Amino acid sequence: MHTLEKLRDRASSAVGLTGTSSHRWASRLINAGPVVALVILVAVFSIANSTFLTGGNLQTIGSQLSILLVLAVGMTFVILLGGIDLSSEGVMAASSLVFVLLASNDRNGNNFGWMAVAAGIGTGALFGLVNGVLHANLRIPSFMVTLGTGAVGIGVATVLFGGQPPRLMDASLRTWGVGSWLGVSALLYVALAVLGVALLVQRYTRVGRYGYVIGGDEAIASLSGINAKKYKTGAFVISGTAAGFAGVMASAQLDVGDVNIGKNLLFTAISAVVVGGTVLSGGRGGVLKTFVGSLIIVVLGNGLILVGVSPEVQIAVQSVVIVAAVAMTSWPLRRRVRVVK
Repeated sequence: MHTLEKLRDRASSAVGLTGTSSHRWASRLINAGPVVALVILVAVFSIANSTFLTGGNLQTIGSQLSILLVLAVGMTFVILLGGIDLSSEGVMAASSLVFVLLASNDRNGNNFGWMAVAAGIGTGALFGLVNGVLHANLRIPSFMVTLGTGAVGIGVATVLFGGQPPRLMDASLRTWGVGSWLGVSALLYVALAVLGVALLVQRYTRVGRYGYVIGGDEAIASLSGINAKKYKTGAFVISGTAAGFAGVMASAQLDVGDVNIGKNLLFTAISAVVVGGTVLSGGRGGVLKTFVGSLIIVVLGNGLILVGVSPEVQIAVQSVVIVAAVAMTSWPLRRRVRVVK
């Protein structure tokens, strides 16, 4: 464990996040910035609209957060490696159709119950495994691999779709998707459980802890005897599994299997990871930061709707926030380059 901490320190130094007082100050700013931004957003929207902090709206925020959080948490493991997973929408689509068509539905006579949930999640894990193997072993850039497998996922989902979305008829699964407990969406409890498991994986398993070292400097990781290919593959499996789970959750919530079940969620999930403070070049961040980033994205979107901002302006505001977050997280890296030069 002590050796691993040294490796993480060396990797952090390699990306310019330790050393001088200015670097340490920038690191503290990155850590505190998203939380401060979230508090400010909540305060502003609470003043601007009295319904923002009502129980009904908070339940809406929780429901909107659940699927995004699961997807973004899985993607965090890949981004920590300095990679990217662009297959999420296709994986969600394929997992959605597999899940609904194996559960009780209006298209066929299947009724595998909760086994259908496992099949949907397993579909995502399979896509993740393919992504990881192709990227890690064949050294194909992650954006190219995942863009291709995402298209495959859409193709598989389109074939299964058959021109009309199959409806989910299983009462227990439908209740799970739209039900609540103590005024909180059932899916939010699921998402928080996923977050808890991901946090344990990140902190107490080699897949999670070595991810920081590999993302900080893969050369250092390799010289230290870390099998980067193995742990890269593991990270993509986690991301694919999370995308499959998100597809299942979305289908349970909407009661249908749909090719477009994950439409527009890819950009939103990446935004949540980056806004939370995880660096796109890898080596710094984590799932707790992604949780904060997901909250910021959802609160921002919800608040803008409540104050009557037009959809076009909403997109512009969200884009500005994302660009600002990327600039903040990238500043220490640019600073490091200037120091080296």
